[in-house]
Amino acid sequence: MNDRILVSWDENDPQNPRSFIPVKKWLIVCVISTGSLLVTCTSSIYGSSHEQLRDEFNVSQEVATLGLSLFVVGLAVGPMALSPMSEFYGRRWIYIISMFSFLVFLIPCAIAQNIQTLLVGRFLNGVAGSAFLSVSGGTVADLFIPSQIQLPMMFYTITPFIGPVLGPLIGGFISQFTSWRWGFYILLIWTGLLLACLMFVPETYHPVLLRRKAAALRKSTKNPAYYSTSEDAITSTTISQALIISLYRPFQLLMLEPMCFCLCIYSAIVLGILYLFFGAFPLVFSTNHHFEHSQTGLTFLGLMVGMVIGVFTNPFWHKNYLRLIRNANLEAENACREKPVRPDPEFRLPPAIIGGVLVTLGLFWFGWTTYVSVHWIVPIVGSGFFGLGMFLVFNGIFTFLVDAYMEFAASALAANVFVRCTFAAAFPLFGEQMYKKMGYQWASSLLAFLTFVMVPFPYVFFRFGKRLRERSRFAKL
Repeated sequence: MNDRILVSWDENDPQNPRSFIPVKKWLIVCVISTGSLLVTCTSSIYGSSHEQLRDEFNVSQEVATLGLSLFVVGLAVGPMALSPMSEFYGRRWIYIISMFSFLVFLIPCAIAQNIQTLLVGRFLNGVAGSAFLSVSGGTVADLFIPSQIQLPMMFYTITPFIGPVLGPLIGGFISQFTSWRWGFYILLIWTGLLLACLMFVPETYHPVLLRRKAAALRKSTKNPAYYSTSEDAITSTTISQALIISLYRPFQLLMLEPMCFCLCIYSAIVLGILYLFFGAFPLVFSTNHHFEHSQTGLTFLGLMVGMVIGVFTNPFWHKNYLRLIRNANLEAENACREKPVRPDPEFRLPPAIIGGVLVTLGLFWFGWTTYVSVHWIVPIVGSGFFGLGMFLVFNGIFTFLVDAYMEFAASALAANVFVRCTFAAAFPLFGEQMYKKMGYQWASSLLAFLTFVMVPFPYVFFRFGKRLRERSRFAKL
């Protein structure tokens, strides 16, 4: 056993994804980010076609809305299987097979002659597309060292937020000027082009590449002593065992970790409200301001602008993170203690603290400016504050979960995806009815009060998270 030779990356190893030239790295980031944009846009573009679907298939509003909800349910359950499979087979083939499946399942949606075919196709589309929400972030980490990762990760992170807002914008013009089927025809063209691009994306997952390198060395040198750590890990764990773990561990974290549970619920409520807006915005602006379908789609630009502004605040939050680390080190020196081995994960939460306030503010602003007498731009500006706050909340929660549950980061994020998508699937089913029965102002206020209750949690965990981690089975000190 002592004679075994561990295979690792050599300096400037051309097989190491982090040694790729910058242009190649950024092309890969652009392709996978476009995949994330496509999937999230597909989730929401459907919402603009409810009226045509009701008329063509003679179904209720609730049944028509199920197409949106089932797609998001697919996004929730897909990562449970796709994430562990990527650890065994690498990311490249997961991307290609997922995108090919996504293309195939778009076809029955585009040519559906009944609502049942459309609903089943939407669910399977969601499962297939979920790889680009659960695996893609790892590809960015494969390509860039920590000191270089901020800008590419920022670029990738914004796409799942812009996609749901881009969908209604495109769908509004489609539903006004042509058949709802053209939405799926456009998605088919987009998916086909992206699938062709994915064929040129190389494997980037380090354990798989080192496994291949070890195998190549054994073959070329006739020396069986070469091995990689991932080979030992795979021989000790079967894919069925990995699938079982990926299915139950996220729920373990939700049941046993109060920080994980509360922050997942918070992000789920915020995403649920975003998906509820796909029914609420057309109702509010078509009723109050007599907007046509295409104009209603443009009202989502407020959310998009807010999210883009959120991206450009990232350098500020990064500086704040470094400041908190410096202060913690100085405090340790002054108290004659050793410096912390690693920064406290709680230092990642300030964006969520500020973002939570902006989310609640944006909802109250939007709700109490939805009067006929108020110019239409005013509630759109309010939605921009919601979009900005939403991005900050998600940014803070995601990075905290990864840092706090480092060893179980994939499971923590899978738990977050599952809860978020469950809420995002449920909220559209009652959103339009709620706005009609409660009135636009009080329906929005109810949502605002719901987020207001959750506002303290990021601050509480910022102050007392370390104590909670000391008692945790999963969180790392």
